[in-house]
Amino acid sequence: MEGGISAEGGTSAEGGTLARHGRHRGENMYSTEEQKKAAAWRAAMEVTDNMVLGLGTGSTVYYLIQKLSERIRGGLNIHAAATSLGTESLARHLGIPLISLRDAQTIHLAIDGVDAIDPDFYSIKGGGGALFREKIIACRARQVIWIMDRSKLVKSLGGCVLPVEVPSFAVPYVEEQVKKAGFIPKLRLKDGNIFVTDNGNHILDLTGSKDMNYPAAAHRLKAMTGILETGLFRDICGKIIIGTEYGTEERHHI
Repeated sequence: MEGGISAEGGTSAEGGTLARHGRHRGENMYSTEEQKKAAAWRAAMEVTDNMVLGLGTGSTVYYLIQKLSERIRGGLNIHAAATSLGTESLARHLGIPLISLRDAQTIHLAIDGVDAIDPDFYSIKGGGGALFREKIIACRARQVIWIMDRSKLVKSLGGCVLPVEVPSFAVPYVEEQVKKAGFIPKLRLKDGNIFVTDNGNHILDLTGSKDMNYPAAAHRLKAMTGILETGLFRDICGKIIIGTEYGTEERHHI
């Protein structure tokens, strides 16, 4: 996957700077899984010795953890603060030293995936159910990088599924309130059972209209009694790494 590397720089249509790395046009295109892997592996090279890393959750981060494990076996010295119990378990299994958020005085870099991101770097996360912990670690980090395949790039967040974390006893009340706010709520299930977050709460997946201003709506949602956190992340990441059909592309928020 790392063979045949070329690079070109420029300016994105959104006004951020970008760089591309990967295969030449005409070669076999990467599948979605290969795009995730390419983005994750490139992000792994952003990690340097003695960092405390905020380690995200999800299918793209899975490849990041694998690559970091390889680099650690090669001598890289880091500690990672995990955003979920699943990430913590996988990282421990693959030999990545862990540190609790309480003990991490500084998080130098957080790397995580996204479900959708718009041209202004506003994003939606929480498809893996770890949005609360992901947001805390991202807000603590000095630098944030989101990694993704190309399908996660959207022109607008409107119409996307927006997860919110809710205590179980508050679900019926919150469902009523979000309907009044113009969302269609759906209680998240997993394997036929109600999904429970690592914090012991439930997830309501909300769908709004395509013309809805999601950042403004998320601000109102956060003020509702019973909603602990939303999956709307403001423009807190400095860079995104995108796996594309031919390699990777980087965009910097300016």
